[in-house]
Amino acid sequence: MISDDTYLFTSESVSEGHPDKICDQVSDAVLDAMIEKDPNSRVACECFATTGMIVVGGEIRTESYIDLQSLVRSVIHDIGYTKDGYRFDSNSCAVINVINHQSVDISLGVDKGGAGDQGMMFGFACNETPEYMPAPITYAHKLVKRLSDIRKSENQLMPYLRPDSKSQVTIEYTNSGKILRIDTVVISTQHDPDVTVEKIKEDVIEHVINKVLPLEYLDDKTIYHVNPTGRFVIGGPHGDTGLTGRKIIVDTYGGRAPHGGGAFSGKDPTKVDRSAAYAARHLAKNIVASGLSMECTIQLSYAIGVSEPISIHVNTNGTAQVSDRRIEEVIKKNIDLTPNGIISRFNLRRPIYRQTSVYGHFGKPELPWEQLDLINLFKNI
Repeated sequence: MISDDTYLFTSESVSEGHPDKICDQVSDAVLDAMIEKDPNSRVACECFATTGMIVVGGEIRTESYIDLQSLVRSVIHDIGYTKDGYRFDSNSCAVINVINHQSVDISLGVDKGGAGDQGMMFGFACNETPEYMPAPITYAHKLVKRLSDIRKSENQLMPYLRPDSKSQVTIEYTNSGKILRIDTVVISTQHDPDVTVEKIKEDVIEHVINKVLPLEYLDDKTIYHVNPTGRFVIGGPHGDTGLTGRKIIVDTYGGRAPHGGGAFSGKDPTKVDRSAAYAARHLAKNIVASGLSMECTIQLSYAIGVSEPISIHVNTNGTAQVSDRRIEEVIKKNIDLTPNGIISRFNLRRPIYRQTSVYGHFGKPELPWEQLDLINLFKNI
């Protein structure tokens, strides 16, 4: 029983074989292929996947050419949909191209350095994990990533695994925000039909949960739900349709921080839905890593065709050593948050996006917006 001095918080993740994530990966693969050949490509690529079919559409302006059929099939193959028994596989699925040209009305504003759309974007960081990410989403990502790694490189451990899977982690915190324990772990993984749910649960606990989650947070009261329906043979796009941009909370902070509503995958960096969310995360992470606060949420807002942000809002939830308004002043004075400024700072006109389309866009140290290069700026406030 949870006491008045503690609370529970839950986040979920999904694997690269989840139908929505298939679509995200294809969208970002198209973006990478186009931006590699033409760095000034304008891309808004969306996908829809269902049994035996994937539709690729959107609005694109580019001087490049890509073999869309081959590219889409290679992504599906890399994910692991290689058997016709899955009812969606890289060799036989239909690839339907309904891509159109980008609106010239949008181009008018973007060509002069303005934002590609209106909207508000959020960035967040906290000090409860080494990645400066919330623990529930961090552990949820690691669980499904471990399932994928076993399926691809250690298949003898769990040879019955199929590509689609989901995870969920519930953590018990003190009211002051300290992690006490992991209360519940949920994992649902697609599997071959000739394996028992008892075997799956035994293997998931031994080879996945106990290899990923900190053992000091697991206790005899931790609840495990593994394939709780009892069967998960039908999965992927045959089990559920997929859409680009439908897992925006999985992509960000697992519900711990607000989300402006815009999806990321398939969008080139002139779309502030994506690039400004990366910039906000970069600022929040550096503020927390500098020791200025224990957590930080940053909101940026833009108007279509206008380069400077309409507003910058910082909220450290009372954990900062200075006022939030003072931090805002420092950001406005020192950081270029125009679309061109963000693109230049992170060198975003290059093919780095497909790696973001699974297991979160944040918390991966190799990504440019995860670099801790502003710590001294915030330490000296």
